[in-house]
Amino acid sequence: MKNKAAYCTGLEKMEIDDAPMPVCGDEDVLIEVAYCGVCGSDAHWYANGEAGFEDVYPYILGHEFTGVVIETGSEVSNLKIGDRVVVEPGKTCGKCKWCKEGRYNLCPDIRFLSAPREQGAMQKYVAHPASLCYKLPENVSLKTGALIEPFAVGLHAVETAEVTPGKTVAILGCGCIGLCVLMASKLYHAAKVIMLDVFEEKLQTALAFGADAVIHSKNEDAAARVMELTDGMGADIVFEAAGTPVTTAMTEKLVMRGGVITLIGCTHGETPFEFYHIIEKEVAIKPIFRYRNNYQTAIKALEGGRVELDRLITGEYTLEQAKEAFDTALYGKQDNIKVMVKIKDE
Repeated sequence: MKNKAAYCTGLEKMEIDDAPMPVCGDEDVLIEVAYCGVCGSDAHWYANGEAGFEDVYPYILGHEFTGVVIETGSEVSNLKIGDRVVVEPGKTCGKCKWCKEGRYNLCPDIRFLSAPREQGAMQKYVAHPASLCYKLPENVSLKTGALIEPFAVGLHAVETAEVTPGKTVAILGCGCIGLCVLMASKLYHAAKVIMLDVFEEKLQTALAFGADAVIHSKNEDAAARVMELTDGMGADIVFEAAGTPVTTAMTEKLVMRGGVITLIGCTHGETPFEFYHIIEKEVAIKPIFRYRNNYQTAIKALEGGRVELDRLITGEYTLEQAKEAFDTALYGKQDNIKVMVKIKDE
């Protein structure tokens, strides 16, 4: 077997080259990668790099992936050769306070695939702990299964914000994560979901995915429109899923008194947040970081047909076309939701 990978060799630079063959440890499985999605964080690292990691190149991006087990370690009992799996990409220490409390996504020693300096999954073969690999149901394709990772983010967000039947939800951003939060909110029986974005195409997509109302926040007074849609109360829960200072600052204008703001997007730089309004309205701010204990729920929802994650895919490329895939994800945000790289046939 010979490994091959898409290496990021600099800002917006990518080359296909041979890669070392991963070693399958006693508690690992060796996976032949089938599909790998291009996450917004991958596109960010591709375009901007990461402060303090200027010497990381060349390295491999990608962490939303599925594949087929082709080798198992001597201590692996939950998987066998031939199993189709979806992978949870964060490897934690398992010993710290946060791991022991079940909040392992907060582990300070987490090694997350594709986050510098951890090599990612945009390659033919990956070795990974078997405990972080989940069998896919027969009715879930390897292609669709690669979307379980971003959907887990949506599930973690709605669980943290405590979306329950009857609640009104507002979501800033109609990209992949925003739509995953929409689907998760519907799964948890939110009464009304309002989506906001600056692109009409994105808003129409949100409607197609089941949004109850949409707001073009560039052309409309978003706060006034949300108040109109909520009988002057504001949304019970506001999710920020765009990751910009502007949308983060907007959240406090949309949330009701005693409501919840959940920050999902990776907002960088200074944000002009009006904390007096947060205090006056006694609003709870509940940010999330990735996910924890959500994969099984995501798999069951997908298996039972309660969500249609495959509809998120708007582009597919081969490993040799990885640079085109990343450029599309980076510069084609208006027309794309999830760009997928196909590395192995089903």
